[in-house]
Amino acid sequence: MFRYGGCGLRNVWLQNGYVERKTPHGKAVAIQDVEGLHRAIALHIIQNKPRLSGAEFRFLRKEMELSQTGLGQTFGYEGQTVAIWEKKGNVPKLADRAIRAIYREITEGNVSFKDIIDRLNDMDRVNHERSKVVMRETGKGWQAKAA
Repeated sequence: MFRYGGCGLRNVWLQNGYVERKTPHGKAVAIQDVEGLHRAIALHIIQNKPRLSGAEFRFLRKEMELSQTGLGQTFGYEGQTVAIWEKKGNVPKLADRAIRAIYREITEGNVSFKDIIDRLNDMDRVNHERSKVVMRETGKGWQAKAA
């Protein structure tokens, strides 16, 4: 068995799916289908762990190619707050549940869910407080009209 540290988690061991080779610098290990391995690790984590550790939270975030700042904005926090969660392992329950849902939606191809998150983050960057919103009543109910 081979202890796989390439994912940043200390408790992952591979029974097979890898090849050991001798090199002039020592033993080297080549993992077959790293992408598939990481997906299987992530699915195991989100389906079987009652609470995520900081390392598991970081693993899922990195698998989705999200920065600490980007994910923090999604949850309404600073990126530094996410860094503290990952380092100390004190991930709030809401963030724990949300990252599981986000991972599953993104990896199962629900692009609209990712688009919603991206749009919310973009909206946070723009100051909309001073934008004038004009509402008009139509046959289909109230609708916003471009000001």
